[in-house]
Amino acid sequence: MPEGATGRLSPLRRNRRFALLFWATAGSAVGTYLAALALSVDIYDRTGSGRWLAVLLIADFLPIIVIGITLGPLVDRLSRRRLMITSDLIRAATFVALPFVDEPALIVALAAVNGVATGFFRPAVWAGMPNLVTDDEREQATSLLSTVEHVAWTVGPATAGLLLAGWGPSTAYWANAVTFVLSAALLARIPAAAFRSDEPITRGHWADLREGYGLLFSSRHLVTVLVVWGSAGVATAFVNVAEVVLAKKDLEAGNAGLGFLVSATGVGLLIGSFFAATALARLGIGRVYGIALLIMGIGFGLASRSPTIAVAAVLAGFGTIGNGAAIVYNQVLVQRGAPDAMRGRALAVLMSSYYAILGLSMAGGGLIVDAYGARTAWGLAGCIYLGAAAIAFVLTRRIPEVGVAAQATAEPVGLDRIRSLMAEIDDTRVRERKARERNVSAPHDAGERSG
Repeated sequence: MPEGATGRLSPLRRNRRFALLFWATAGSAVGTYLAALALSVDIYDRTGSGRWLAVLLIADFLPIIVIGITLGPLVDRLSRRRLMITSDLIRAATFVALPFVDEPALIVALAAVNGVATGFFRPAVWAGMPNLVTDDEREQATSLLSTVEHVAWTVGPATAGLLLAGWGPSTAYWANAVTFVLSAALLARIPAAAFRSDEPITRGHWADLREGYGLLFSSRHLVTVLVVWGSAGVATAFVNVAEVVLAKKDLEAGNAGLGFLVSATGVGLLIGSFFAATALARLGIGRVYGIALLIMGIGFGLASRSPTIAVAAVLAGFGTIGNGAAIVYNQVLVQRGAPDAMRGRALAVLMSSYYAILGLSMAGGGLIVDAYGARTAWGLAGCIYLGAAAIAFVLTRRIPEVGVAAQATAEPVGLDRIRSLMAEIDDTRVRERKARERNVSAPHDAGERSG
């Protein structure tokens, strides 16, 4: 694969199915981030209450936690394409309804419905994407899909701001509904079978759920993501909570300075995610994952002592280069550590765990900011990122550079149950193939006998 930007974009040029998913994800992600700002502004303008804002935020991410803990197997059992399209259409209907709703409680309820749909959509996308591309394209495709989400993180709120300033929240809601409809239309053009390589086999919901947790805690790849990114989530919560106070109070930069700081972190995320696959190909997962977290620790740690908003923005942007890359490596580790038949539930549980840690840590971060200041919160975040980097170097030391599918027999004893599952999947395929062969040959044999 060429080393230039053209080479990094090759999955988009050569793979029509991935290109459709890429643009569908782009539209859906823009809608998601547009919605976040539009809903927050709307609920605050109606109530003038920080408590209502907190309730709105909880309604947005709590469903993701619940889905990951209790409903993750559905991402593997149901058609992933149908799940994504249904999620998009539910979110579109939600935002079509919002302009006609006046009560804050109903707005929060609709936001919760939107959160449920998002909680199914993202694991389905990331579980199905590896099956759309070749093994050689997989890591670059992961990088591109992560990059477009970060572009949406920048474009969505900016678009929402313009719509809110010019026409109010209702127009933002209508525009948001359109993005979800477009996403569903693009996904409908991808064959449903393309999103999975293994036929789903279920022993009942709770048995499937137990198997998902068994995989999570027995796969070194998945344990690495759970421990390392969970630790980093504590630091990320501190950064997010202290960001406004650092810019407006400690650095006296006002809203313009805050916007500059946020924009710089968006640029860092784009750079990190776009070049993550190239670094992975050259250095291997055992190095790049820890290096990405090391960059985060150095960037935010130094930014906590910045004398000006410009210096803070440059250093925070540097830190989020590592953040953007680490997000890609999380997905790569999941792809390598989970078979397709169980990838969806693994992603759902990991996402829910991360959001649970993030939410709890935000509460602690608020207390730290109030008691010791925003600089201290960012300094602590830098230290936590460095600790997560050290853990990453240790845990990835023995992770091979090939996926679980290519070396199932090399996994430790803890995967006995997963091996059994995959063996049963293979046996079922053989039986189904033989049954199809009998069904095909039976009419022909009958014709010969009658002749």
